[in-house]
This record gives sequence, C-alpha cells and structure tokens, in this order.
Amino acid sequence: MQDRPDDVPTQTSAQPPAPAGPTVPPAPAPNPFPTQASASTATSSAGYGPPPGYVPGQPYPYGQAPGFPPHSGGKGNAGRAVLWATVGAVAASALWAGGILVLGPLGGRPDLAGYQAKANLCPSVDYTALRTEYTVEDTAPTHNSLKDKALDQSYCSISLKTSASSSYADAYLSVEMDLHRTTDPSPEFTAVWSAYDQRYEGYDVEKVSGLGDEAYLVSEDTTSGTGTSGSRAVTLAVRDGWTTYQMSWSTYSSSYATTTPPEISEVSRWVKTDTRSTLENLRSG
Repeated sequence: MQDRPDDVPTQTSAQPPAPAGPTVPPAPAPNPFPTQASASTATSSAGYGPPPGYVPGQPYPYGQAPGFPPHSGGKGNAGRAVLWATVGAVAASALWAGGILVLGPLGGRPDLAGYQAKANLCPSVDYTALRTEYTVEDTAPTHNSLKDKALDQSYCSISLKTSASSSYADAYLSVEMDLHRTTDPSPEFTAVWSAYDQRYEGYDVEKVSGLGDEAYLVSEDTTSGTGTSGSRAVTLAVRDGWTTYQMSWSTYSSSYATTTPPEISEVSRWVKTDTRSTLENLRSG
C-alpha cells in the first residue's frame, strides 16, 4: 500500500457517519427452576417451578462488516496511522461477520473443565448426605439427555423416601448438567442466580465458595410455624468453565405424614456435600 501524496487536497466536507458495527441482541432470559419429572415421564428442563435449571442462550448472530469510511485529513505519518487503524477495524469486523470469533479467541475451544456428557446421569449422582434423612434408595430414577453440537444436557430425577413403608415420595431430588459448546454461559449464569430473589419473591440467595468458578444456593420456605403446611426447596447452582450444574431438592409438608420436613439449613449442608462428590464423579468418568 502506497502513502497518499502530500499534494492531495484535504477533504473539508462533512464526513458521513461510518455504518454501525455488529450488534448483539439481548439473549432470552433463562428460566431457572425445572419442574419435577413424573414417575413415567421426565420433565423437560425448559419448564420451571420449584427447583431451578439453567437454559443457555442461543448463539449470537453477527452483523455485516461496515465498509471503508472516507479518508481522514492529515499528512505523512498521521495519515498513515489513521489509515491503518481503519483497515484494522474493518478486518476485525469482517472476522466477526464471518463467525470466526464465535468461540472467543481465534483457535479457542469451550472450557468444559474436564466434564463429560452423560447419556444417563443418574449413576453419577451421589446423594449419600441426603440419605441421612431419606434412607430408601430409588431403584428406578427418571433420566433424559440431549446431545447437540451446541449443547450436551443430562438430567436425573430421584424420588426420596424416609421409609420403605411410604406409599409416595417424601421429597424429590433433581440434578442437571449442561455442557455449553458454542457460547460462554457465565454472564447469564451470574445474572440469573446471583439475583434470583429479585425475580421471585420469597427466595434467599447465598453465594457459595469452593465450588467451580462460581456457585449460588437458592432456597425457599413457605411452611407455617409448625411445618405442617407449605413447601421447602433448595437448589445449588454451579458454573465450572462452560459447564453448568444444578442439584435441587423440594418437598411439601403434606408429604410427611407423621413428621415435619428437615430444615432448610440442614438440607443445604447435605446438598453442598452431595454436589461436591457428584461433580467429582462427573469429572472422573
């Protein structure tokens, strides 16, 4: 590329504005709590009631690269600096328009933190701490999975019983793991879970340290003073790289015929313990 001759007259007319660069529309707000699966059919994680499950946003579309703006005034080195800055900006925009940067840095890969997709998540779920209260093992938990180039998703729903004589489950446990392969879930994950109590009245949010890159404990207690009516729910959501995970426990007081459900603080300790061991299982194989 040759320098522009010094005798080229400086352009004095008003410069038309350069076309706008690529725009990124806001991602759809995720729905945080999946409904419990029935005994015969697993519930899709896209529906939400008590406890949460993260739904990733869609890959962002990229706009067209803007064209070259008119030459700026100036001579010699100053003119060359402006010209090269313009070329660099247009080249970068062209890369965005082509989707080359969809995974972040050139040549980058999604950071799945060592986790592997599971066709059946249930065998990897460790709920030993919860078995302190729920001594009966669910021998037929419900599970489903999704495998796609953009997302791997695994889900497991477990019925919890305090006694083998119980006709119905006393509580429910659901676990979900999502491997995000094309978009970084961290901004939406933080927005949804750190401010969960802003969207849903009556929930408490606690940031938990020592689990992945970030983790939040979300809980709700609508029981009366005696604990004989209402419900209780606890969910621990974890993000480790581009992998997200939730373990959710919920119960209705009416499910407990002769006793009251365990306290939120007690269940929170169990869920934290079982999440740590389950995440280790999911990374080891």
